[in-house]
Amino acid sequence: MPLDQRLQVLIDEQRLRRLRRESQRTGAPIGAIVREAIDERLGEGEPARRAAFRALLAEPLPEGREPDWEQVKADMLDEAGRSP
Repeated sequence: MPLDQRLQVLIDEQRLRRLRRESQRTGAPIGAIVREAIDERLGEGEPARRAAFRALLAEPLPEGREPDWEQVKADMLDEAGRSP
């Protein structure tokens, strides 16, 4: 996804220190850390993937031959109101 939109956000010194510490610890730019936090908070990050994984594990396995996993994925996305 292209990064072509700019956002200016005012934060307090404590939050800025935390961002800088995380940036130094991971080597990731502060902007990347902020984008990741936004994705996690708004459901596009790891929590959404974990929820999808839990939903997949909760599905009963059909008896007999292996299911068509692309169809299983499409059905789950449809139930979630998203398109494949």
